[in-house]
Order: sequence, then C-alpha cells, then structure tokens
Amino acid sequence: MSSSRSVAALDPGRPVVEQLRERMAAMERKAATQPVPTLPGVADLVPLHAGATYAVDSASLALALAAGASQAGEWVGFAGCADFGVEAAAELGIELSRTVLVPDPGEHWLEVTAALVDVLRVVVLRPPASVDERTAGILDSRLRTRSSVLVVHGHWPRVEASMSVEESSWSGPTCGTGQLLERRARVVVRRGARPPQRADLTWPGVHRVDRQVHEIRRASG
Repeated sequence: MSSSRSVAALDPGRPVVEQLRERMAAMERKAATQPVPTLPGVADLVPLHAGATYAVDSASLALALAAGASQAGEWVGFAGCADFGVEAAAELGIELSRTVLVPDPGEHWLEVTAALVDVLRVVVLRPPASVDERTAGILDSRLRTRSSVLVVHGHWPRVEASMSVEESSWSGPTCGTGQLLERRARVVVRRGARPPQRADLTWPGVHRVDRQVHEIRRASG
C-alpha cells in the first residue's frame, strides 16, 4: 500500500546523529509489519512492511523499492552499492539529502548494515558474498526490533518476496543518434509457494503498464 505520510525535516541547528537516534527510538515503538510507503507503480506488486526483507536482482528495482519511503520523508541507505546512480536515484524521487551511502563497507558489511538498520527506514544492501542462515538471522532480528525494511540486491536465505527482471527493452530514436526515452521491463515477483506474479513496468518513474491494452495497441498498429 502506498502512503503519503510525511516525516518532519531535520532541525539544521541540532546534530544529525542526535536526531536520528531520536527517530530510532520512535521506530522501536512502532509495530513490525506496518506498511512502509511504496511507489504506486509497485505498491500492489511488492507492498513493503516494516521488519521484512525483500530481494531484487537489479539496481533499478532496488532504487524503486527505496524511493517511496524517501519521497514520504524517510531516511534511506545503500551499503555495498559501489555503482550507486545518483541521477537515477534523483529521477525516481529519492531525496539525496536524506540518503546514507556506504559504497564499500568491506569485511565489516554486516556491522555497517546493522548500524544503518538502526536509524534508517529502508536499507538497500548488496552483500559482498553468499550469506548463510545464521548471518541473515542477525539482520532479520534487528529489522523486527527497529521496524526497518531491508532490500537485498542478490540472494538472501529468507525473504518476504523476491523481484526480478525477466526481460527489458529501451525505446528512443528510430534512427541516428539521440537519447533513450523509456525502459520497459517485465518483472516477476515470487512469494514462497505462491504462483509467480508478473507485470510490466516502465522507467523513468516506475509506472505500471496495462499489458492487455499494450498488446491491443501493438496489434492494431
């Protein structure tokens, strides 16, 4: 479910760390599983809930899952995302002034991610290596305590849902040089034993495409 709930801006006259700690305390009092703001284009596909972990297979999907919370005024973070695209993030509405970026946490990635989970609403993580059940359990417990959301770019032992790109194409000038205008991707969402759910999304902005209408228009053209 999407949300328009707004979070008050930080007071420039007070230390940022102090204010984030206050918000951390407030997050501890919020129940896990509460909805977290999500972009309208993916709200019914992958509704985010506090205390849960979600997996994606691309940086664009990771940005899409973090953008809704950022637009609503929440702080978000990215760990291990050395190729973080500033322009792509801003285009999706991610507020860079409320974004924490740790491009290369190295061997301390678990501690760094846990610290980000303590104070941020949504944390995107690209683990440097495969993750076992025990390691995942450490962050799972932390998420429930802090009412945060973890979006993992890659494999994770236990997730609420996984989102991956099945096919992708770009549209732009039909000839000569020019700028690519739109990306269209077929994504699939998997949740446990449920049948996979598929949808077409477009970038920039991450909008849902009515597949039936698109097919009719293509056939009539």
